[in-house]
Formats: sequence, C-alpha cells, structure tokens
Amino acid sequence: MLAVITGDIIDSRKLANQQDWLMPLETLFNGWGSKNDTWEIFRGDSFQLEMNNPLIALYKAMLIKATLKSIKSSENQKRYAHIDVRMSIGIGEREQDSGSIGTRTGSAYINSGEAFEQLKAKGQNLMVKTPWMDFDKDMNLMLKLALIVMDNWSGNSAEIMKIALEKPGLKQAEIGEILGIEQNSVSARIGRAYHSEMIELHLLFKEKLTQLLP
Repeated sequence: MLAVITGDIIDSRKLANQQDWLMPLETLFNGWGSKNDTWEIFRGDSFQLEMNNPLIALYKAMLIKATLKSIKSSENQKRYAHIDVRMSIGIGEREQDSGSIGTRTGSAYINSGEAFEQLKAKGQNLMVKTPWMDFDKDMNLMLKLALIVMDNWSGNSAEIMKIALEKPGLKQAEIGEILGIEQNSVSARIGRAYHSEMIELHLLFKEKLTQLLP
C-alpha cells in the first residue's frame, strides 16, 4: 500500500509569477525523492507525489500547504504571494512494473484522482480516499474542520508551520533565531497557526490508518 497526493495551485492564472511557487515546491519535492519517479509537476500548475509510507501522507500535505502559503512575492519580498493549493490523498496499491509517475496506475492513483475531482464540488481543499469508507467519512469531516484553520493561515502562520513541520525538534527560541523574532512572538504565531491541533490530527490519521493497513 502506498499514498498518492494529487494537487494544483488555486487560481494560478491570477498569480503574477509562476516561479514564486514553482521553485520552492520543486525544492520541497526534491527532498522527498527524484523527479518523475517520486513526483512530477505538470500542466504548469498541477502536481503528483507518491510515497511508500501512507502514514505520513497527511503530514506531507500539511507541509506542502504551509510551504506554498508562506512564499513571499518575488516582486516584493516583504509581502506574501497569497498562494494556496487544493490536494487529494489517495491510498491503495500501484500496478507493478510501472514507468514514470505520470504513467502509473493502480488503486492509489485512482483514489487520488477521484477524490481530486470531488474537491471543487464539495468546496473542500483537502480530501482523502482509501479502500475504507468509514475511515474516509470520519477523516474527511475532520479535514473539513481543520481547513477552517489551514485555508486561513496567514503568511506568518504558514511560515512558522513550515519550519515546525520540517524541523520538529527545534525549540521556540531556535525558530525565533531563524525568523529574527522574539520567542514570545514565536509562541503567539504557533498558537495562531493551531500547530498542536494540526499535529494531533496527523497523529490521529496515523493511528487510525495503522489499524487498517495490511
């Protein structure tokens, strides 16, 4: 069993510079594997990412969203570019002897594609589809509630989430040094990002999925 994330940049045509989001996204994906084997970006604003460990799928989706929402405009580095993303997580199997990620098939890819097609209709920017209907029903309700927070992360909140997700062992004082702010400001931003609640959701996703995976 594996997981596939399918996503696209929301209202990408309204963004002034594609390179604002393209390079940070490629950098993030390169840290997870090689292009065409683990990930691809296509049609200018869409992407797919495959991971062998489905348990970290939601964690990676959160990090993708935090990364994109924390990007600052190339035209004015003091301003955030207001980039957002919609994503679907599909969990299942992959057909054997598959080529590059763009040509692969299997239930993980089918589930991710079907969930992605439902996003606009349901007005939801993150969904999961697995072989287990009860899991999907419960988790998609939780994601719908969590998106009230994630869709409204400010640039500062997304930036702090990105650092905290990428380097979970960092202390608040160390995060403050990276961002050039005081520890009390770090604490306030982490609270506004609902970091602890997002981590709880990730851990619940892992726990419930562990019970179902063969």
